[in-house]
Amino acid sequence: MTGYGKAEAILEGGKLTIEFRSLNGKNADISIKSQLLPKDREIAVRRKIAETLQRGTIDMYLNWEPNAADSAKQINSELVQSYYRQIKEIKKTLSYSNPGEIATGKDDAIELMSIILKLPDVVDSRKQDIVTEANWPMVEKAVDDALADIDDFRAREGAILAADVSSKVEKILECSREIEKYEQERSEAVRTRIMEKFEELQLKPDHDRLEQEMIFYLEKLDINEERVRLRQHCAYYLETLREDPLPGKKLGFIAQEMGREINTTGSKANHTEIQKLVTLMKDELEKIKEQSLNIL
Repeated sequence: MTGYGKAEAILEGGKLTIEFRSLNGKNADISIKSQLLPKDREIAVRRKIAETLQRGTIDMYLNWEPNAADSAKQINSELVQSYYRQIKEIKKTLSYSNPGEIATGKDDAIELMSIILKLPDVVDSRKQDIVTEANWPMVEKAVDDALADIDDFRAREGAILAADVSSKVEKILECSREIEKYEQERSEAVRTRIMEKFEELQLKPDHDRLEQEMIFYLEKLDINEERVRLRQHCAYYLETLREDPLPGKKLGFIAQEMGREINTTGSKANHTEIQKLVTLMKDELEKIKEQSLNIL
């Protein structure tokens, strides 16, 4: 669900850039990081984002770059003239002979203008609406293009991710097949340990009864069912990954079932080499679980 998308809309006053960034998330957590989008358009845009991207922590950015002419602040000429006339009238009433009173001597228009430009409301810095009813179709198209861009990005990342988790599932299957080589050795080792214990205690058990108990004990340690179920879970994982359009949550559940069979195999292993293989399978499964969080 990690991705990035970008598009631009060339409007009458400049360029509006729209960006989308997304990270992993169980739900669609959408945040619009700008005041440029009108409130009456926000709900529709959020719905469009949720329908396209489905899940993830999604941030939307809008950046405005005005044209040079439009970026210049406007001077309120009428207000400048009014201030100028008022200042001129005030100067006529001032007595320059009194100490402490301001006297500029001759009428310095440049100095007077610099003072006037600092007065309130002379320079109009009011922000005009950038996204309007008239240019909304162009803005909406840019939103759609940016969403398509991030969707393509996520699709490309998804293909790489699918190949990665598939290879890890294959490694788990390979380890499961390796376990089969030690099955006979494991049974013989268990039988040998039990017989050595009898000899150590100098006991002479009934042969038939011992065989029955031995078979019962070895059946309790049998891991064939776990291996069969693990293969089924792995096959189901790969099938879901290939065929389900939105497999993310389901893959997480399947991975949990895979972990259950691997853990049971480890608890029954009773063999050093099998325990090593179980450890390798657990390591691959943890990587699969981490990557599954990023699958939509």
